Amino acid sequence: MLGCSYHCAFCQNWTTSRAPKDVSIRTPVPGSKAEPDGAGGPKELSRTPVQRCSPKDLVRLAKQSGSAVVTSTYNEPLITSEWAVAVFREAKKAGLRCAFVSNGGATTRVLKYLKPWLDFYKVDLKGFNDRRYRRILGGVLSHVLRSIEDLVALGFWTEVVTLVIPGINDSDEELRSIARFLAGVSKDLPWHVTAFHGDYQMSAHSGTPPETLVRAAGIGKAEGLRYVYAGNLPGKTQDLENTSCPGCREALIRRSGFQVLSNRIQDGRCPSCRTPIPGVWA
Repeated sequence: MLGCSYHCAFCQNWTTSRAPKDVSIRTPVPGSKAEPDGAGGPKELSRTPVQRCSPKDLVRLAKQSGSAVVTSTYNEPLITSEWAVAVFREAKKAGLRCAFVSNGGATTRVLKYLKPWLDFYKVDLKGFNDRRYRRILGGVLSHVLRSIEDLVALGFWTEVVTLVIPGINDSDEELRSIARFLAGVSKDLPWHVTAFHGDYQMSAHSGTPPETLVRAAGIGKAEGLRYVYAGNLPGKTQDLENTSCPGCREALIRRSGFQVLSNRIQDGRCPSCRTPIPGVWA
């Protein structure tokens, strides 16, 4: 589907999330390094063609492509939850797993509605400053924090991603606040700190260097999180793409970008020290 309940100035998927609302990616944003257009400067429109399809069509395409998971993502799936469930019903019949990739602005009611149909739920926690959440994103921080707490309490397999943006949310203080909150919910909650690239209204803003992600991951581990990952910069963030055993520290899953190079987990445990590794492994 198209559209989003937020209006993030740095949206990496703005051509779908903002369609058909936006007229330009060149508007300057407080705190960004983007420069405004001159009069009559170039404009880029958020035009995305629409293709009609049914839930059965999507599941058929998933099976044909060999996919194991159907995910509602790129737009904000919460604004089309009924449509997602219609697709997931068909996906479950076909033996597929189902997932949401969301900004986390959910109510407890909608999460309970989604629970029978979802196997995985990823939340974007975009910072820990409510004023910035409202101004740059159009969201409310407390709603996202409550959603994360609800997701874990309701038994969803939940992971959290923070897009780390230089000069916006990359201070030690803000990263520590995020990590401390997540560790307070569950130390086994995976936290992904990922690299930003300039896009949308912040197209001229500098990207995230790998050392910033390494620093963020170190803060997460210092606050007690057992599974912290660095993303979007394959091969540049030490071993932070891998899953390591919190008991013996051996590498259990090795990754490069979106590719899994090896997986040593056996029956949900480390094969060396038998420490349970939380996750969905079957």
